[in-house]
Amino acid sequence: MTLFVCAAVTVAALYYVFLFPGEMFTGEEKTRLGYLRERKEAVYDNLRDLNFEYKAGKVPDADYQSLRTSLEEEAAAVMAEIARLEQAGGQVVG
Repeated sequence: MTLFVCAAVTVAALYYVFLFPGEMFTGEEKTRLGYLRERKEAVYDNLRDLNFEYKAGKVPDADYQSLRTSLEEEAAAVMAEIARLEQAGGQVVG
């Protein structure tokens, strides 16, 4: 009896893993513009977090200035590319 139950569970597990799912939903296809907008939000969130941690005294001045400059440069690059793609009509780019 135990052997039969183990065999049934094994067959059911193999069926579920290899045959059952069938169709998978992979989500929307992302464009370069969509990716850049998400990246912009992430950079802005990082800047807000950095400012909060600096004001809380967790980040030294030198590190704060360095990180802030780096994040601002990344934000500027992302915004420039967003503007370029929006002018081009928001087409899918590489």
